[in-house]
Amino acid sequence: MANKIEKSMMLVKSSFGPMKSFKLMPISNDCPFVECLFSPSEKIMVIITKVKKQSYHMVAKLDDNGDEISVKGKPRANKKTIKEERRMVDTFSEHYIVTEEEIRSIVDMFAVNPKAFKLDEFFETDHQSQLVTPKMEPITQKV
Repeated sequence: MANKIEKSMMLVKSSFGPMKSFKLMPISNDCPFVECLFSPSEKIMVIITKVKKQSYHMVAKLDDNGDEISVKGKPRANKKTIKEERRMVDTFSEHYIVTEEEIRSIVDMFAVNPKAFKLDEFFETDHQSQLVTPKMEPITQKV
C-alpha cells in the first residue's frame, strides 16, 4: 500500500552563494527531507533526505583541548595548514533533480505554499539580475 504524500515543507526565498534562490524547509516531523536547495547557476535542486548513510570524510585532527592541530612547516599539497584524517561518519543521503519540470513538480508536491512566488525568475538565463545586493547604510558619515 502506497503512503500518501503530505505537503510538509515551506517554500522560502533564499540565497545560494551570491545569487537569489529558493529552498524548501520542513514544517512537520513527517517530512522526509532535511531541506531542498536550488542552485540557480546550475539550475538543479539538491534534496537532502533524512536517510543516513556512512561515508568517509577527511576531518581535522584535534588535540586534547579540541583545537585543530597545525601542520609543521609548509602547508600540505592541498594548501591546508591543519592535519586531517579519514573517518567514517554518518551523512544524510542527497539527490540531485536536474530538470525544471521535475523541480517544479517537487515544489508542488511538498510545498504548502507553492504559489507564494513565481519560480520563473529562478530559471532565467540572465544571472546578473539574480545577484543578491545587500542594502546597508554606510558605516561612516560625513563630518
